[in-house]
Amino acid sequence: MKALAVLFTILVTIPVAVCGKEKPLEVSSPDKSITVRLTLKDNGAPVYTIQRNGQTLIADSKLGFILKDQPALTKDFNLADAKRTSFDETWTQPWGEVKSIRNQYNSLVVTLEEQTALKRKLVLAFRVYNDGVGFRYEIPQQPNLKDFVIIDELTEFTFAHNLDAWWIPAYSEDMDSECLFRKNKVSELEDKVHTPITFEGSNIYLSIHEAALVDYAAMTLVNTNSQTLKCDLVPWANGDKVVATAPMKTPWRTLQIGSKPGDLVTSHLILNLNEPNILSDVSWIKPGKYNGIWWGMHIKTHTWEGGLHHGATTENMKTMIDFASKHKLSAVLAEGWNEGWEGDWTADGNFNFTKPYPDYDIEAISNYARERNIGLISHHETGGNVANYERQLEDAFKFCAKYDIHRLKTGYVNRRPAGEHHQGQFMVRHYHKVMETAARYKVMLDVHEPVKDTGLRRTYPNMMTREGARGTEYEAWSTGNPPAHTTILPFTRCLGGPLDYTPGIFDIQFKTEGAFRVHTTLAKQLALYVVIYSPMHMAADLPQNYEGNPAFKFIEDVPTDWEYTLIPDAKIGEYVTTVRKDRNSNDWYLGSITNEEARTLSIKLDFLPKGKKYKAEIYQDGRDADVTTNPLPIDITTQPVDAGTVLKLTLAKGGGTAIRFAEVK
Repeated sequence: MKALAVLFTILVTIPVAVCGKEKPLEVSSPDKSITVRLTLKDNGAPVYTIQRNGQTLIADSKLGFILKDQPALTKDFNLADAKRTSFDETWTQPWGEVKSIRNQYNSLVVTLEEQTALKRKLVLAFRVYNDGVGFRYEIPQQPNLKDFVIIDELTEFTFAHNLDAWWIPAYSEDMDSECLFRKNKVSELEDKVHTPITFEGSNIYLSIHEAALVDYAAMTLVNTNSQTLKCDLVPWANGDKVVATAPMKTPWRTLQIGSKPGDLVTSHLILNLNEPNILSDVSWIKPGKYNGIWWGMHIKTHTWEGGLHHGATTENMKTMIDFASKHKLSAVLAEGWNEGWEGDWTADGNFNFTKPYPDYDIEAISNYARERNIGLISHHETGGNVANYERQLEDAFKFCAKYDIHRLKTGYVNRRPAGEHHQGQFMVRHYHKVMETAARYKVMLDVHEPVKDTGLRRTYPNMMTREGARGTEYEAWSTGNPPAHTTILPFTRCLGGPLDYTPGIFDIQFKTEGAFRVHTTLAKQLALYVVIYSPMHMAADLPQNYEGNPAFKFIEDVPTDWEYTLIPDAKIGEYVTTVRKDRNSNDWYLGSITNEEARTLSIKLDFLPKGKKYKAEIYQDGRDADVTTNPLPIDITTQPVDAGTVLKLTLAKGGGTAIRFAEVK
């Protein structure tokens, strides 16, 4: 599907002049609310600032690089050239949380040239949107800078105010990004932190992340001076950060800016900073919901490895396929289908990606699924053995093509392959290679233990969803996720892109050897399908826990492809209400969730089209529902509504409400 676009571009070249303290270069957003200013200090060092509505958000912040065995690119610059450009288009996503996205910005592209004999050039490109800023470095082809190694990127974000920060630590190699978020002042951040990292103050919300991470190291941040966060690139095993050849462009450093939390969720700055779709045909890319052989392994009713309790068997798969066919799901996931799960696979990762276990008849399963119009989701767990996976990569995808498999979940439980950091340039290259290979074989991807999402799904729409957060599986074998966790994710991790959180557990107080359980009410499990966006959502529980439960109808009905997304009300860490319109019908859906506190929210339905009538199908916490003592009660009711209706949502502790608004003809 090609984007429908309305486009105009105005290019103005300003005269070349030395840019000193008295003559900074500026560029503002189309609505004039956000201004970026670039200044060369007396020593020729570039710094930038960002203002919003006349108030400084980011004070003087350094730019530049330290190179290995070469002079640094930090100072002694003159202004060689500067261009301002305006751009405006509207493009259509093949799938997504919204259908049409406006890409409108003003840009400033500045070429700096050293005053030293080397005369090396460094290009700084800024794009300023109504909802934030993106900037990146470009190193053009030039005689005195060809092959080089970056050992430090000096990009700073110096906060003018000591805002609250929602963050998780970087370099937690056993969990990577699968940590619970914490809240501290910027000045209190001591660990290196992952992005997206989200900040809040009085009527200001800001998130720092990156866009279009390709052949570069992921950016983490470190507090270097009270309120200054500095870029700290994830290194190679030898300590180098990035190995590069000119011409080179870095990922975009992004700042999404809004007046309320929902403004961050409805910002599309990161997608807009990625390149357009390069796949000629995307008709095979189809969002949907899936079930599968997964939760049973986590609660230990089944095993990944072969044997008496093996989960991925022909019989079990046919049962799952029958369930999916009956209940309007589109695909079934099989984990543990292939040989190699015996022993410590988390350390060895010697999997065979073309050899099923003897009790998994792939040909029979493929035929059975095709006859019932159900897709198969294969699973490639690498155990972090990237060399083993790449040796088999072509054969593995040929195997998928042979058996009509167009969806794939990958995994990297061991996050230090060959001693390399999980988010370093080595792994960024690997994930990109898998994504490109999957596209050639028309395979959609769900990547677990991923490199962080930076919007590449715009360029490669087969990159559907990722983990990269502490998801539902933690409820099966750990202290679990506190109720506040999912009220934070939409404003932090999910700003990067879709999250495969695997909701839908109905047997909340499941019986296992440990005292494990899910830390939500049943109604909140339904609401998560709306609050957390993924184009591939899992009905994660065992089929027997769904059969006969009327609450499952919401999972049957809720789409995964949307035309509009709105956030009527939210407070990070406390509650969030999300509203989305189905792309393929006139139905709207609402999900509202809370933290450990019960609360009542009033929601205006003014998002519904005026003059039309709807039936609200409401799934809400039942009487005396409580996340700790009584999580299962759920009330399912209907009532007529229209754009003038105000609904009162009563959320239990750790609870939620899910609503389908079906148009009444």
